[in-house]
Amino acid sequence: MSAVPWLTLLWLVPAAGAVLLVLGGGRGERTIAAVASLAPLAIVTVIAIGFETAGPGTGSDRYQLVESQPWIPALGARYTLGLDGIGLALIALTAALTPLLVLAARQSRSTIALLLTTEAMALAAFVALDVLLFYVLFEAMLIPLYFLLAQRGRATTPDDERAARTTAAGRFLLYNLFGGLVMLAAVIGLYAAAARQGLPTFDLRTLTSAVETGALDLDPALANLLFLGFLLAFAIKAPLWPFHTWLPDAAKHAPPTAAIMMMAIVDKVGTFAMLRYCLTLFPEASDTFAPVIVGLAVTSILYGAILALAQTDLIRLIAYASISHFGFIVLGIFAMTSQSQAGATLYMVNHGLATAALMLAAGYLIHRRGSRAIADYGGVQKVAPLLAGSFLIAGLATLSLPGLAPFVSEFLVLIGTYGPYPVAAILASGALVLAALYVLWTYQRIMTGPTTSNTATLPDLRPREAAAIAPLLAALIVLGAYPAPLLDAITPAVAHTTSAPTDIEAGGER
Repeated sequence: MSAVPWLTLLWLVPAAGAVLLVLGGGRGERTIAAVASLAPLAIVTVIAIGFETAGPGTGSDRYQLVESQPWIPALGARYTLGLDGIGLALIALTAALTPLLVLAARQSRSTIALLLTTEAMALAAFVALDVLLFYVLFEAMLIPLYFLLAQRGRATTPDDERAARTTAAGRFLLYNLFGGLVMLAAVIGLYAAAARQGLPTFDLRTLTSAVETGALDLDPALANLLFLGFLLAFAIKAPLWPFHTWLPDAAKHAPPTAAIMMMAIVDKVGTFAMLRYCLTLFPEASDTFAPVIVGLAVTSILYGAILALAQTDLIRLIAYASISHFGFIVLGIFAMTSQSQAGATLYMVNHGLATAALMLAAGYLIHRRGSRAIADYGGVQKVAPLLAGSFLIAGLATLSLPGLAPFVSEFLVLIGTYGPYPVAAILASGALVLAALYVLWTYQRIMTGPTTSNTATLPDLRPREAAAIAPLLAALIVLGAYPAPLLDAITPAVAHTTSAPTDIEAGGER
């Protein structure tokens, strides 16, 4: 246990920054936004430097920097935080993306405050080790994200677009609140079942250790129901087919920074929770339902890719591509090999980087032209080569081109899945061809060919915009060439989520 409460500071600093922005009346707004968004990145850097990549132990000792204080003693709920390699990868993604989103465009004080609030709750969720605390954060982060998605936009925004944005944000909220309600019932059921066996606690470490040793022996039928309650909430958040229908419209009508926060960070809470809660609390139920979930994941992969190919709206195309990528993540998790799960965790990070870069480039295009329709563009690379190049690199990362970061994670998922589910791995591989089609065809229609009258005067990337997107492109290239540092931290952590033999050593094959 560290003398400095690093994990509390990690989420508290952006939360405090959000409060100051709301209450400060505009005084020192830029300074507060810069400090509050960059401080978590500095804290994550300090944490990463001191992180023991081999892990401090097993069982309840597998987490580092543990903080635990009484919260609701009557219920056995505590404010407990801790970090493993999976959490480290995702807090690093969150802390790195948020300052870029703050920088990406000139945004209002309230928008930045909402971004920081959402970041704070996501960071806390990635390090929470109390099931009830995680549930509270899981639900609470919906509130600032809803207001981000439902922003009315500029004064020139048409009324019908504002109405569509509000409707899409409301649908996002209702879907996720329903999933959260089911999860709450499962949390209560888990607590009641554990209390009957002398474990009246929400502490994840205690519960998972009891499951491993047999001290907590749930009836198989009850365990299956509780597992499905947790899984439904996480599958909606992720989103996984057929619970995905809220995402395309929410992404289409949201401001670009809000859509990035949703798809690149908040949706990862769902897939992260599958690893941390579903697999560790209900290992037998996870094994029972794994073939069904693998089938849903493959369906999500192919469905998302096929629908992306059919889109005429640029943002909906990116949203359906994300549904396909989330299918790969879920496939890796429930293939139940440490290699596939390491790939799935790495995929969460790489998808966040690639989607953020592609959405930023698309957002810059739409802001200039005022249209999301792919057909309204043409010849952009002649007038805005930096913008076109950024879109191309982000698009190539989205199709998992070798040499860019998503290729490594997708390859690990497919290799790890092939052993237990060869048919699923083969079918999922078909999405690689579809991804190449929808990415390259979109690039061809928007960026190449003769310059149209609509795009002849489009300006290239401005310095502020280039500063926001360049680190993402650099990270995609660096992690594509050298993913070992992340795999060094991730691999020991995923070894605790499955009883399958470890397929890879940290940073490479055995």
